Amino acid sequence: SGLEDAVMEYISGKKKATEVAHAVWKNVVRKGDAVVDATCGNGYDTLALVRLVADDARRGRVYGIDLQKHALDSTSSLLDQSITADQLELVELHNACHSNLEEIVPSDANVRLVAFNLGYLPGGDKRIKTETETTLLALEASKRVLVPGGLISVVAYLAHSGGREEFEKVEGFAGELHVDKWFCTKFQMLNRPLAPVLLLIYK
Repeated sequence: SGLEDAVMEYISGKKKATEVAHAVWKNVVRKGDAVVDATCGNGYDTLALVRLVADDARRGRVYGIDLQKHALDSTSSLLDQSITADQLELVELHNACHSNLEEIVPSDANVRLVAFNLGYLPGGDKRIKTETETTLLALEASKRVLVPGGLISVVAYLAHSGGREEFEKVEGFAGELHVDKWFCTKFQMLNRPLAPVLLLIYK
């Protein structure tokens, strides 16, 4: 399957953590689902999510969030170039902190996936990055909006200032979730200590 191939290629150094994440999403998200991209960045995750939820009945919904307007502009530009007008109608982009997730996502939305790609905007100002405190608040909010059978997907970056601390706090958050309700998995290259880490938190 696509997921098996992605995992094997990750193990052999041919695929990145983000690519494994996308392969996992395909096995979780269904057509018509609501999903959240909590860190839009340049829009590649947002685009992948639109393609997963879009159906002929236009029921899917992607809520994209980023603190930087520049990131949302990049995301919007990528979507304009890559998907149909009907698919574009399924996307809501919000210039906000991901800790405000519950104010953005309607309370009756059945959210199947919340995706985080932590760190700074590629090609942007490296001083502007996700912060541990707001990331933890966003993860707590994600717990509440997620339906059973849903997934919180986090790609964490360790190389930049504050990145390892943020990763360790996210890992701690996952490690403390109740074993009866949550299954938490980590993909990490042990001999590449600065490589991105994928955490999957399944409800």
